[in-house]
Amino acid sequence: MQVNLDFNHAAYTIRRYERGSITVQHPLVDPDHPDAPIQRDTNGRPIFQEEVFTRSLILMPQTLIRDWPPQSFAELAAESLNVLLGYPLEIILLGTGARQQFPGLDVTRLFMQKGIGVEVMDTAAACRTYNILMTDGRGVAAALIND
Repeated sequence: MQVNLDFNHAAYTIRRYERGSITVQHPLVDPDHPDAPIQRDTNGRPIFQEEVFTRSLILMPQTLIRDWPPQSFAELAAESLNVLLGYPLEIILLGTGARQQFPGLDVTRLFMQKGIGVEVMDTAAACRTYNILMTDGRGVAAALIND
């Protein structure tokens, strides 16, 4: 039996989480031209880099949104998640920081009305769950408060 490893080489994955620090592995792009094609080695394989984030971020398999505005759970508002409305998502993982805290219904209502699930958990759990769902090919976004 032939077994092939099916791996999405252009995906953003979480490599490490420590309180206040999230390490993301992502394809290397020209920092002066972020819309340019992914840099590749001589065999055509994507070149990856790891980047450490100390501010909140949103991560999807093909998209990274740096410096997501809420830097603490207290700053989280319904408008904070509006940036996700244009993406084909099945589920949003909301990492609320060092501990699980539930936002008001106004934060999740719009997504629930559109049939998009919202799971609320601490940021460490959201990081672990994101990697599993992303590898599974699911339409997932991790909105991570990195406090």
